[in-house]
Amino acid sequence: MTKKILYLLHVPPPVHGSSMVGKYIMDSRLINDNFDARYINLGTSSSVDEIGKGGLKKLIKYLKIIFQTLTQIIFYKPNLGYIAMTAKGGAFYKDVLIAFLLKAFRIPLVIHFHNKGVSVNQEKKIDNFLYQKVFKNSKIILLSKYLYSDIQKYVAEKDVYYCPNGIPELVIKEIKRENRNSIVNLLFLSNLIASKGVFILLEALHMLDKKNIDFTCSFIGGEGDITAESFNAKTKELGLSANVTYLGRKYGDEKNEYFSNADIFVLPTHYSNECFPLVLLEAMQYALPVVSTFEGGIPDLVKDGVTGFLVKQQDLEALAKKIAMLIQDADLRMAMGKEGRKRFEKHFTLATFENRLHQILKEV
Repeated sequence: MTKKILYLLHVPPPVHGSSMVGKYIMDSRLINDNFDARYINLGTSSSVDEIGKGGLKKLIKYLKIIFQTLTQIIFYKPNLGYIAMTAKGGAFYKDVLIAFLLKAFRIPLVIHFHNKGVSVNQEKKIDNFLYQKVFKNSKIILLSKYLYSDIQKYVAEKDVYYCPNGIPELVIKEIKRENRNSIVNLLFLSNLIASKGVFILLEALHMLDKKNIDFTCSFIGGEGDITAESFNAKTKELGLSANVTYLGRKYGDEKNEYFSNADIFVLPTHYSNECFPLVLLEAMQYALPVVSTFEGGIPDLVKDGVTGFLVKQQDLEALAKKIAMLIQDADLRMAMGKEGRKRFEKHFTLATFENRLHQILKEV
């Protein structure tokens, strides 16, 4: 008999890593052909700005999610519940209630984390109690072995599956890395959020500029807790207006064009919920060497010294040093970029992700 799975996950809008993976699962022929699948969107936010905020509109959406879940439990009678759960905070409390509904009807539960934070809140009495209950007899999917420490208080490793995310392979006409830009072009692509390392990168670029190291750097992404105005003011203050450009949001072919024209990708994140940035997979697909940090599951993505460099979070001097090494050594850039592309093709395509997830859901 075909296994009946009720998926509770996030799909766009808004666009973020978890919602994109949710869309990939919903659209997966492999998943839908091999399981009797039903889907419920857990999202209550319509834009990135709404995430973490309350309001009557979001409450009504949440009540609808509970109603949909109960309806599917009673009439669809799933053999397995899959939930893309948030690890902490208000969103965790919303998700855990839905998880308890499934558990109340004795439906086996698979919890897929695209974020982290359990270890941050596990000393709080209420959170500790809820973690104990929701993790009991559940199976857990993590993006990387580096994230197991976040849940190890509650879950034995035998109950954990590792399933790194993947992204669709693009048909790239040409990945040219030999004769690139006469001045090395760096690319940062994420929302303008301080914890993504925006100002840290600007400070590192200022250090390079003072050493007369030539570069250009394009910043792409929506405004977050850093506005375009404050970004440009900081750029001017550091004397980087001739080197650094903020280009706003870019999508589709336009975004891909910037990847194609870049030489180095930089994401010096210290974001507390950072787990497995899909943008790093995009950079690797374009054979770009990556400079990032030892945060979350990033060491499973970027092999330090092989496909790029990883530095300690907020270590300005180390960041500047590694960027300078790549700017000044074209052969190193090319070699690391090629290794990154090979690693992407072997481990992080969407097809590889779908096969892994399919196998996990067959086993549980």
